[in-house]
Amino acid sequence: MVVPLAPAMEALAAKRPLPRRAVALTFDDGYRDNLEIAVPLLEELRLPATFFLVPGLLSRETRAWWEVLGWGFARSARSTVQWDGQVLHTRGRSGRASFMWVADRLKACDQAARDRLLAELLELLEPQGEPTDGDLFLDWDGARELVRRGFSVGSHSMHHVILSRETAEDQVRDLIGSRGRLEAELGVPMELLAYPNGTRADYDGSTIDAARRAGHSFAFGIHAGIVLDTTPPYAAPRFAMEPQFGFSGIIARRVIARLAGAGRSRGRSAAASPS
Repeated sequence: MVVPLAPAMEALAAKRPLPRRAVALTFDDGYRDNLEIAVPLLEELRLPATFFLVPGLLSRETRAWWEVLGWGFARSARSTVQWDGQVLHTRGRSGRASFMWVADRLKACDQAARDRLLAELLELLEPQGEPTDGDLFLDWDGARELVRRGFSVGSHSMHHVILSRETAEDQVRDLIGSRGRLEAELGVPMELLAYPNGTRADYDGSTIDAARRAGHSFAFGIHAGIVLDTTPPYAAPRFAMEPQFGFSGIIARRVIARLAGAGRSRGRSAAASPS
């Protein structure tokens, strides 16, 4: 049974049972197709959902760096470029693999370093035309339409930075600012927060403290798990659906990642042990 997210979390916190096999639907980032495609389907099926929004993207004050990077690869005038000691292909499957490799490295940076490296990459890629990433996202009117049509909204940070890469002070400033801006513009309380990117490496104790200080009641990552009445309120798991891989592909990628992580852990233990 599909349940509204905030009431479900409140029920669990109060040790009240949920319906069997309860699930909640969430959408991140505020893409325009959430309103144009997902909302009509949700309304037809009478399903609740929560949309996690980024004020910087809604106001066009922030660029979606991953979309700009994707545009750079897709419209590159060059078939290969050399960056960070690697030859990066820009065409076909090899181009997609290069894009994913670069994106993973940019996620590991703080915002200032990420912006600098992205500019460096775009200069190498020499993409043709102008990026249209702004057209992919809702504006404030679109966000208000979500609320008007009865859907819940939450914060996804002010600028979609990887929070754990920023200082504790910057995290507090970001989350307080995001909540305040969303509540002022949309006129509804922001009980819920979703951490950008959302892996366990993307938020830490400072992030959880910032979420609490910003006044959120619950916060969510993107890592495997079931939400129980014992789940920490600022570290709730979510399962991310990635349509380009399909359900079985998502499971396979997660298993491979877990096995790779276990292998790295064994390797570190062996290296640290005396021979």
